[in-house]
Amino acid sequence: MKDTGNTVSRPKPHRTKPLKSSQIECKFVGSFFSLDQIPDDDRPQIAFAGRSNVGKSSLLNSLVGLKNMAKVSAAPGKTRSVNFFSVNNRFYFVDLPGYGYAKASKKERESWGKLIEDYLTESDGLIGLVLLLDSRREPTAEDLMLTEWLEERKLPVIIALTKCDKLGRGQLAEKVRATEKQFDLEVIPFSIVGGAGKKEMLSAMTYLIEKYS
Repeated sequence: MKDTGNTVSRPKPHRTKPLKSSQIECKFVGSFFSLDQIPDDDRPQIAFAGRSNVGKSSLLNSLVGLKNMAKVSAAPGKTRSVNFFSVNNRFYFVDLPGYGYAKASKKERESWGKLIEDYLTESDGLIGLVLLLDSRREPTAEDLMLTEWLEERKLPVIIALTKCDKLGRGQLAEKVRATEKQFDLEVIPFSIVGGAGKKEMLSAMTYLIEKYS
């Protein structure tokens, strides 16, 4: 694992043969609202985080080859808990609450923020994070804060640029370069339309599981 000094770690996913969706058995474990409720075993955890309506549920469903594993809601900000999914009875996918939903109350936003922060900074089983960014939008303060929380732990972060089918080839290439420069992290363009980035994302996560298992 490469140590980038002042930034979080940068995985090397493309050297690893990825899992295929057909090889993945995924089961919902539960929804948890505090750190003391989450599963306490030795299975590693890969978390998924991003702003509300960034396409997190769609990405998770695409990776495991199921339509409704993670519920896709028409209402942004619907996920308010830390949701655990057991993958092949070997590791967990962890769906974190979406942040930045403007219509949520201040109390709700503070509650979600504390839950996310507690999990990212204190969970012993966390081995990496997939940060979802909308390829059509600029990163926010919340996006940058997430990576800052992980700096001290030196945990790997992979950025998934979602909805990349909405950009032209040149626009997307420029967006990838700009995001890599800003975050100094692995950036994978992803779209559920045509499956762009799916193989690369599964390869990155397979690398993490093999390294930490």
